[in-house]
Order: sequence, then structure tokens, then C-alpha cells
Amino acid sequence: MQGNLNEIDICSILQLISLGQRTGQLWVEAHSSYQSHKLSPEDGIKHRPGGESKPQSWFVFFLNGQIVYCQAGESSLSRIDDYLRHYRVEQRLNKTQLATLESMNSPEYGYIWSLLEQNIITPKVARNIIHGLVHETLFDLLSLHQGSFIFDLGAALVPQLTNLEITVLVTKITKQVQEWKQLYPHIQSPEQLLVLADTTRLNDALLASTVNKLQHWADGKTTLRQLARYLNRDILTVAKAIYPYVQQGWLQLVYSVASGANNQPPNWQQIDQHKGRVVCIEDAIAICEIVESILKPQGYEAISITKPLEALSLVFQLKPDLILCDIAMPELDGYEICSMLRHSTAFRLVPIIMLTGKEGFIDRVRARMVGATDYLTKPFADTELLMLVEKYINIDSAVGI
Repeated sequence: MQGNLNEIDICSILQLISLGQRTGQLWVEAHSSYQSHKLSPEDGIKHRPGGESKPQSWFVFFLNGQIVYCQAGESSLSRIDDYLRHYRVEQRLNKTQLATLESMNSPEYGYIWSLLEQNIITPKVARNIIHGLVHETLFDLLSLHQGSFIFDLGAALVPQLTNLEITVLVTKITKQVQEWKQLYPHIQSPEQLLVLADTTRLNDALLASTVNKLQHWADGKTTLRQLARYLNRDILTVAKAIYPYVQQGWLQLVYSVASGANNQPPNWQQIDQHKGRVVCIEDAIAICEIVESILKPQGYEAISITKPLEALSLVFQLKPDLILCDIAMPELDGYEICSMLRHSTAFRLVPIIMLTGKEGFIDRVRARMVGATDYLTKPFADTELLMLVEKYINIDSAVGI
């Protein structure tokens, strides 16, 4: 069984496996997902033409229609180490023991069993870790809107420590995914990092013990998902707990912009050599490349964001002088992005130019209502884009079409 998620969703696939009492493994791959995980320079922000997001993948292992284990992509064993931190397990496998895991079908699963066999963890702890990993993987999968899948019949992982009934899990986690979406835009992804934004107000409003806990976790290095593992809580529970602080602006959630080994990001703090910074929020890579090819030779710094769900968090980090924003985008359209930005003091006066393939009075009125500065119809000529950018980027304020 194989296909695309726009033809059959994850929930239906899991139900078919359950009803058929199948044994084997499900492989799912997607280039983007609802919660859209760690952001790298070659992912949501495109720094070079033709850059594509690295696909994410997941494996779900079944025995007679029940889930035995779930693994996220290429295992680094770090997920399990995060759980071990909760249980205060200091001992780990040595290099020789870890090397033997590489040939296994699921190194993560082998890691858990090796820890169990050497009495480093108890069967109860091992089952709890497996339940946590299955839960977080299904949370990601049930959030997917597009991708591909392959289900292969085959032997189950051995030995089995626990089997989880699919229907109960899917019902519970589907409800959590729906509640998670209600936290947007304040909380967008389990892979966002926690950062303290207003320590003074935190100290004024909260008990010292609560502030100390927040300071401990909001170090700019710990993701929401890691925090959930450390606390042995599901991601929704953790997100709801910090939501009021994020909503008040006391905590911030940001995406990692750590560079890869072969793809260094630009230094966003050094823009003296540029006329100004322009951020283009556009899901079509071809349009992003056109914008960059027009603006960069003229001395502007042009940065493209191809994932609209990540745009709000990223523009706060990038602090652009002007924003180009497509109207027709999946999951979050340009009108919604513009409206959300205008509700922030930081972006009340930043010029926002809407890009669209449609030309009409209604679109212009809608753009005006959400606070857009101007409007540019695609396809556009080089001179049209340059005239608008030059018109707005060097003035203090220009809101109104």
C-alpha cells in the first residue's frame, strides 16, 4: 500500500492497518508539515536560488494492527536521551555498544532494549519512553497535510515490550492537534525555542519560584518538544502552561536559525552595506528568485520566506525595512499575515506590499482593511517592483493604499 496524503489522510491509513490487523512498517515522508519543525537556512528561509526544504520522515512499526514503536526520521538517539534526563538516568551505552545498533532496523528501539537488558532502565521506564515517543510521532503525523507514504508487510520488531491500540491513540491525539491549532500564532511549532522576553514584568507578576523555572528552561536552546520530554508531559499540556506568558509577551518562541556546516546564513546584524532589508513572504520559489534577482543588484538585502506558517516568528527576528507578502498562500494567506503584523507595535509602520495574481477592486479594499501599504500584481516588471520599494523603504511611515 502506498500513495499520497492528499488522496488518503494519515488517520484513514492507520485505521486501515488496524482493521486489517496488519504487521509491518509505515514510512511517511513530507517536505513540510503543519507544525513545521526546525528551521535551517536551506529550509524555511531560502538564502540561495533553488534551495529546497529537507524532507522529514517517520516510521511506524505494527504488530497485528497495533503500534509497537514509532521513529522520527534518521535516529540520533537524542529523543531517548531527553526522556532519560527526566528519569535522571546518567549511565549510557559505550561506543562499542552503540556501534552495534547501527545495523538494526530501528536503532532507537534497539537502544531502549539495550538499556533495559543492562538494567540501566526498568521495564516500566522503557514502556513509558516508548509511549511518549509514539505519542509525539503520531502528533506530528496527524498534523500533516501533504506527503507520501509506503506500508510494507513484514516481520514485526522483536522483542515487543508493549502494543498500543490505534483507535484510542488517534482519537486522543487528533483532539490535541485541534486544540494545538487554537494556540496559533503565539505558539506554532514544537520545535520553537523558548526565550525570556521581559524579565522585569515576570518578576512583578509571578512568584520567584515560577520565574526561576522559566529562566531555567527559556534559555534559547530548549525546544518546546524537549521541554515536554524533560517534564514527561505531552506537548499540548506544556504549550498551554506557557501560553499565557507568551501571550503577554513575557516569553517568546523563536525558530532556530543555526547554520549548517556547508551553508552559512548571512549576518543579519550587519546591513550597513545595503540600502535596506526586504523580506519576501511567498510560497512560490520562482517568485522569490525573481524578487531577489531584481533587488540584490540594486543594493538591497532580499530574504525569502517560503513557509507562511513560519513568517510571523521570523520577521520579528529579521526586522525588515519592507515586507512583500503574497496573498494566495496555503494554510495562512497574506491578508491574515498582514493583519497579525499590524497588531504588533513593531510592525505598525513597516511598509507591507501585497503580491497577488488577481487584479480587482475587492482585493484592494481587503488589503486596505488589513493595513497593507500598497499592492503589486503578478507578473510584475523590474521597474514596478523597484519603484515601490524605493518609494517606501526610506520613509518613516506610509500606510494606506
